[in-house]
Amino acid sequence: MPRFTDTIAALATPMGTSAIALLRISGPDTQRLAAAIFGATPPPRLARHGDYRDTAGRTLDDTLFVFMPGPRSYTGEDTLEISCHGNPFIAQKILEDLLRRGCRAAEPGEFTQRAFLNGRMDLSQAEAVMDLIHARSERALASAHRQLRGALRRRAEAAVEELLGVIARVEAYIDFPEEDLPAEDVNLVTAGLQRVRAMASNLLATSHYGEILRDGIKTVIVGEPNVGKSSLLNRLVGRERALVSSEPGTTRDYLEEPIALGSHYLRLIDTAGLNPSPGPLERLGIEKTRERLEEADLFLWVVDQTGPTPSLPSDIEGIANAENTILILNKCDLGGEVGVGALPYPSVRVSAKTGEGIDVLCERIAALADRFQAEVGEDQVAINARHAAALTTVMDAIVAALAKLEHGEAAELLASDLRTALRAWEEIAGRVDNERMLDALFASFCIGK
Repeated sequence: MPRFTDTIAALATPMGTSAIALLRISGPDTQRLAAAIFGATPPPRLARHGDYRDTAGRTLDDTLFVFMPGPRSYTGEDTLEISCHGNPFIAQKILEDLLRRGCRAAEPGEFTQRAFLNGRMDLSQAEAVMDLIHARSERALASAHRQLRGALRRRAEAAVEELLGVIARVEAYIDFPEEDLPAEDVNLVTAGLQRVRAMASNLLATSHYGEILRDGIKTVIVGEPNVGKSSLLNRLVGRERALVSSEPGTTRDYLEEPIALGSHYLRLIDTAGLNPSPGPLERLGIEKTRERLEEADLFLWVVDQTGPTPSLPSDIEGIANAENTILILNKCDLGGEVGVGALPYPSVRVSAKTGEGIDVLCERIAALADRFQAEVGEDQVAINARHAAALTTVMDAIVAALAKLEHGEAAELLASDLRTALRAWEEIAGRVDNERMLDALFASFCIGK
């Protein structure tokens, strides 16, 4: 049953001049509105052409409209979508007329929130809608599609089913406190809990990959002053994003730019040069560089190939390796050939000035970025921070339950841990009654979605 009694309306396409704009209406008064505006209730799910007439009978635009009766609609309610010409003035006049007719302006994410509350999707699928809207790479798009089709829900349901079987076996002994769990049942419970823990652990391992898909691979350009870091950023971005000068230490703060590289989305971060004898202002820039290094997923270590044999900056010693670092020998257009000796990093000779070697560098970066996918597998779901918090609760509760089993503690205490794990699993798909959490989650959506 719908939990909303009002009818909402919003512009579902971004504000601005375009070929088409789309307005969306959902709620119990939708069918009456469609008949009042267009003269008759349109047939379900068939596009119709007609003039939009306001309450004064004036024609606002020549439109296409589709009526979708609930529950077979996006929100689960009667829904009307109106496509008009993409003049912001026209779209605004239609929206104002809908509000005069009794609609309420939709809150951010309210259409999707109604879909969730009306059982059209679970909470993980609702979150996937947001991921789909904001996907900036092929990998992020594929992951969002998997989650939208219920991949995470199915994994959660499988874990819940396993856990319910374990709980049923444990609670059978609660009414008989004088009875201990027989060894056979202890083994079955232990095996079941270990399977549930493995399910949680496998999903939890995708947390970092999920962050990468949503926020981009943090790729830090690092090196000494005046080796061409900013020139490299400009070359990769395709425009003059950073100031370039022959004077060392031009970059005093970090610059960040997103780029799409193959099927990946990267956040390129140009940093201040790691000068061993910086001035006061340059020292502040180097501190910012060190902060970015601690958060980095990939390192692009830039050196001047006309200079002496490079040594790894002390700031990335211990965190740089052959799987997350590329040694970039810049200024190959000036001749010379610095030796890289036994440095264990893939190296590429480039000229940020002329573009020589940049295509090879992009291929190497994409190859390193591929390893994040390899860690979780092609079909794995990439969880978000909310899922990770719930799964951490699952892991803690299962560990506590296994310890109680090992020490032969009372079945009531064991069952309490198991119910905690069960609630956490159910939170992932949204079987929760937490209005503040839901409001905060859907408030991050755009209006009209």
